[in-house]
Amino acid sequence: MSASGEHDEKLARLRNVVEAAGVGGVLLASHHNIAWLTGGRGNRIDSSREAGSARLLVTRDGGRFVLANAIEMPRLRAEELEGLGYEPVEYAWAADQDPAFAVAQAQALAGGEPLGADTGLPGTTPLEGAISRARHQLTDAEIDRYRTLGAEAGAAVGAFAASLKPGGDERGIARGLSDAAAAIRARAIVALVGSDDRLRRFRHPVPTATKWKDVVMVALCAERDGLVVSLSRIVAAQPSTELLERTHATARVFGKLLDATRPGVTGAALYTTVARAYAEEGFPEEELKHHQGGAIGYRAREWVAHPASREAVQERQAFAWNPTITGTKIEDTALVIGDRVEILTASPGWPAIELQDGLRASNVWRL
Repeated sequence: MSASGEHDEKLARLRNVVEAAGVGGVLLASHHNIAWLTGGRGNRIDSSREAGSARLLVTRDGGRFVLANAIEMPRLRAEELEGLGYEPVEYAWAADQDPAFAVAQAQALAGGEPLGADTGLPGTTPLEGAISRARHQLTDAEIDRYRTLGAEAGAAVGAFAASLKPGGDERGIARGLSDAAAAIRARAIVALVGSDDRLRRFRHPVPTATKWKDVVMVALCAERDGLVVSLSRIVAAQPSTELLERTHATARVFGKLLDATRPGVTGAALYTTVARAYAEEGFPEEELKHHQGGAIGYRAREWVAHPASREAVQERQAFAWNPTITGTKIEDTALVIGDRVEILTASPGWPAIELQDGLRASNVWRL
């Protein structure tokens, strides 16, 4: 599928969202939605903010506009949005300090009808949930980009983790992990590092000045052109029998999750699967100590599996499962295409645990 074909398909999906919501158009301002719609182009200046420097308006009658202040519009037209056919609506940067100004401009373009939006813009209908569901079904172009990103991230993180030596402090390791992502033109949106006792105590080990001795885990969520992959790797100088046994048990839970991730299956059913898998491995209620992951795409998790989840697996969707048993974890990003699952973030040369259907889970790297 060409870039224009991908863009046209997504515009059609957005118009369906607009029709279903009964509004005249939808305003997109968040980074993840603009990256999705434009096939990976950017809207980011300040990474501390959810919304970016411009807003894209898609109207029910097929109009498409970019609304931005005079600071950003020249660059957006020349670089980010070139060739996509967005009609520019430019205004002074001072006017942009009041979000209601841009909403009023967009509403006039939509014939005065009410608008939906992906962020909390004044006077608009919240539509992020519906837009999120429009994102879930991956296009051919997105699948190609995902496979490339996954392969490069798996190789980069594997090579970095295998280079670690005891005595390194967690913050330095996190910096190196972020550098490994940057080397493949990706941005580390999550970089966790936990070692020894901290790995056993905390499911989300934010890195500290602690120096590792026996075992360390690195966990990365990396974003490139909007798409996100997640993966974790564990390195041990002296892996205990308990660590290895628990990692194999966690891998079997991971395998059962992958096997159950099929089109139409709900997040609630997948949660039941993982809870049963922990119990069968002799570790009941581990699912209560950490979320197990779920769908991934333009956010680190589009949705997570939980007992009340009504979200369902789509025919062409990415997932990042991250089962944990105290002291260990398995995490990789996988792609579901119909009844087939493939791991996207495997690390070449990394020790693996064999699962069903030729799939493999990452084992502990022994120094």
